[in-house]
Amino acid sequence: MNNETTTLISLKEAMKRVDHKLQAIEAQFKELDTTKDNLTQRFEYHSKTLASQAAQDEMWASCSASEALHVFLRFTSMELNILNSYVIEVLICLHTRVLEKLPDLVRGLPTLASVLRRKIKNKRIRAAWESVLEECGLQEGDITALCTFFVAYGNRAEYYAAKVRQMYIRDVVFVITNVVKNQALQDGLLRAVQVIEKGKAVKTPEEQKSSLKELIPSVKN
Repeated sequence: MNNETTTLISLKEAMKRVDHKLQAIEAQFKELDTTKDNLTQRFEYHSKTLASQAAQDEMWASCSASEALHVFLRFTSMELNILNSYVIEVLICLHTRVLEKLPDLVRGLPTLASVLRRKIKNKRIRAAWESVLEECGLQEGDITALCTFFVAYGNRAEYYAAKVRQMYIRDVVFVITNVVKNQALQDGLLRAVQVIEKGKAVKTPEEQKSSLKELIPSVKN
């Protein structure tokens, strides 16, 4: 009887040890699954980032090379100055609104470039930036296009205030849609005009063109 009892106790202890090992293995598998999910998410994030960077690189190359020169030659000085003025005002507007949402980071975000650079790693800045874009009806692609335009033409153009633009402008929609052939740049410029004139861009390019034509009447010579 004693031998049977001892054997039973040993068997129970062995089963407990096996059970503990199984639990440990299960925990390890769960940890591996979590690690795998995290790695998968990081991979997907980096893939999207690389794809976005590739698209941005294509935009910069397109606008900074032959197409940029072609567009520049077809702009009159007045048209270029007016479009550049809209772009400048939109970029300043975006920077100002981000600072309003992050008053404690004003000193660390002296320019829009600093916002664009730091939002990549700073969640608060990224959240504020995305909120401002949504409020203005803009998308990341629009900002890439507008920044590209500013870099390509900013040093060649002057800034015209709203009153001056109203004196000279005839049909900014016509200029943008007929001179700018890059669709992303065209859409970005149309939205920039609407943000300044109406406070927010509409959702689709077709709505923009229709709305802007009503908003900015042609001025006869």
